[in-house]
Amino acid sequence: MTIRLTHLRKRASLALVVTAAASLSACIVEPARPPRPEPLVEAVPVAPAPGYHWMKGHYVWAGNHWDWVRGHWAPN
Repeated sequence: MTIRLTHLRKRASLALVVTAAASLSACIVEPARPPRPEPLVEAVPVAPAPGYHWMKGHYVWAGNHWDWVRGHWAPN
């Protein structure tokens, strides 16, 4: 009986190790991003027409650096 339990424990441990290894092999480690820079100061141009609002510029992460997206007018 003890031999059977020992055998079952070994198989369960092996199954757990194989499952953990399979789960971790799919992990993708992304390098740490540098902090987002301070927003750029933009001069807001005159609205193109009534019914538009200004969307402020902002930074987006572009692969390996912060990229500035300029502000623009958008319809309401």
